Amino acid sequence: MTHLYLKAAHIIFIVTWFAGMFYMPRLFVYIVEAHAKPEPEGSIVLKQLKMMASRLWFGITWPSAIITLCLGTSMVINQPEWLTFGFMHIKLTLVFLLYLYHISLHVIFRQLQNDVVKYTSTHMRIWNEVATLFLISIVFLIVLKNALSMLWGLAGLLAVTILIMIGIRTYKKFRKND
Repeated sequence: MTHLYLKAAHIIFIVTWFAGMFYMPRLFVYIVEAHAKPEPEGSIVLKQLKMMASRLWFGITWPSAIITLCLGTSMVINQPEWLTFGFMHIKLTLVFLLYLYHISLHVIFRQLQNDVVKYTSTHMRIWNEVATLFLISIVFLIVLKNALSMLWGLAGLLAVTILIMIGIRTYKKFRKND
């Protein structure tokens, strides 16, 4: 019974962690674009966006990432037989890569907080979609477990990636026309 409470709490903090990882790169887009705005508008908008990013990052995203990790670890400790399943190894690899993505967001966050702009808003829009790919991959893997063939899984992920890139390019063209 305890594992069900752990699982429920784990899912809740996964949701809040992903919410932060979905919105954070969007704030990065706005911060990068604010640097190009004329004064005084640019500095006013930039100050507000930096504050929003800081509150989201340290108030929601980091705590959720840490709690998700603790709850996930405790679930594996309570049910170590999960580690005998092949899909679980793939899932844990994806989660490890997701934490690397999270750390990359932290690096970009720190740079932008210090007014170091190394990427364009288009780069940030693309980087924003990485969390989506992780979410889709992990959810399908956990729901379908061993029923999902690796070939179909990779084909589906590739298709979603292509659709996202088409969407970003279409949006960019639409935005240029405005």
